[in-house]
Amino acid sequence: MSEQLERSGRGGILQEFKLQIFTLGELALLLWVIEIVNVVLGLRLASWGILPRQPFELWRILVSPFLHFGFAHLAANTLPFLVLGWLIMLRSMSDFVMVSVVTGVGSGLGVWLFSPTYSVTVGASGVIFGYFGFLLARAWFERSLVAIGIAATVMFLYGGIIWGIFPTQLGVSWQAHLFGFLVGILAARWYRSKKSKA
Repeated sequence: MSEQLERSGRGGILQEFKLQIFTLGELALLLWVIEIVNVVLGLRLASWGILPRQPFELWRILVSPFLHFGFAHLAANTLPFLVLGWLIMLRSMSDFVMVSVVTGVGSGLGVWLFSPTYSVTVGASGVIFGYFGFLLARAWFERSLVAIGIAATVMFLYGGIIWGIFPTQLGVSWQAHLFGFLVGILAARWYRSKKSKA
């Protein structure tokens, strides 16, 4: 009986891993397909980016994480999206969905409110900074060995991106980075409060 349970346990873990890889792979593929179609057909989809303080253009917040200013921009975002996204998925798929949505919207609202008037902002980096903030803050709020180990790994791999929340590089939306990071921290705090009440 115990051997059967062990096999079913291993099977469940393998199925979960396959689901994680499939989900992340499909999302990353979607980003690349959008950019390829954009370039091949000359659609200029980046023009659909966030336009600050335009009330009838708030819908752009929902599409901007899927758009990029060329393949170099997308390539720079792909690997951290996959790695940090997977580290969140390790706990649960619902965490990944929750953090992706709230940081995408939160970083977009930060851009909409505080970016220069005539700027256009696109890219998944606000969500990536949200993942970064969530994983670091979760270790602080949770204080478990697993969460701390993941946070240490994140700092080792991507700690240098923290400078992206400051206005140090022309043409880079530090607003998206900063608000994504802050919303990620708030999501970790909310998650911990919810878990404590359960």
